Amino acid sequence: MLADLEFWIATLSAGIAAAAFMTFIVALLSMVSDRGRDGMDPPPAIFAPFMPIIRVFTFYVTSNFSDERLMALEEKLQARGVSFMVTAEEFFAGQISLAFVFVAAGALATASGGGVNPSLLLILALLGGILPELWTKDFKRRRDEELVRTLPIYLEYLTMCVDAGLNFAGAISQAVEKGPRGAMRNEFRIILRDISSGYTRADALTRFEDRVALSDISTFVKAIIQSDKLGSSMKETLSAQAKQRLTERFQRAEKAAMEAPVKLVIPLVVFIFPLTFIMLLFPIVMKFVDPS
Repeated sequence: MLADLEFWIATLSAGIAAAAFMTFIVALLSMVSDRGRDGMDPPPAIFAPFMPIIRVFTFYVTSNFSDERLMALEEKLQARGVSFMVTAEEFFAGQISLAFVFVAAGALATASGGGVNPSLLLILALLGGILPELWTKDFKRRRDEELVRTLPIYLEYLTMCVDAGLNFAGAISQAVEKGPRGAMRNEFRIILRDISSGYTRADALTRFEDRVALSDISTFVKAIIQSDKLGSSMKETLSAQAKQRLTERFQRAEKAAMEAPVKLVIPLVVFIFPLTFIMLLFPIVMKFVDPS
């Protein structure tokens, strides 16, 4: 009888604790909103599964970081092209959330094996904090390739819009509205935002050049600024830039095609040739080993 009573008391206590914990979690989430993401792209895949946790850390922790620290991170996120997907507060919160999730998963996995290894948990926490940084670097590399690839397409859009009678800002607006989604579209949106904020066209383009730091973009920006200073035809400048970018893209493709045979030499020598020799020499060796 006493044992049954103790069992029911323990069960009731566990239920009350679980209900209190769930109520606490619901209360935390109810105070957090995602209104700060209005007008932003969906969160990146590395953060998407953990967005409820990230919002909690953003609301209660990282939003209280110093403005200097947040502004420095925001500039870095803009330079890497992810500022339309994640804010500085969310990025810090994402690092904390991933570290927390990795540590929790590691603790649960090792608890049943006889004990928790503090060194392993520390490594998992560092890994969770570093992964978002590695993701942004890889995203920047892929983004730079996309910018170089899509620049001629957007230059064609701008040329057609200017030829139709629009000014440069109106042409960029039409390119953003009609152009393909991607990194270049986001960068043009930033240019429009800078112009609307009071920057001159030259200053907005210079900020674009500094933010991206690519030679093709620098050439395009310098050509537009020079065209403004000299009063030359914007249509001819954009058309010349589009043709030049297309020519450079074909030259890069030809160069990559010419380099492919050279890059295949090492895999051929290390992997394919030895296997070929083994297959050819194996019957001969076996005849010498077993003459019968």
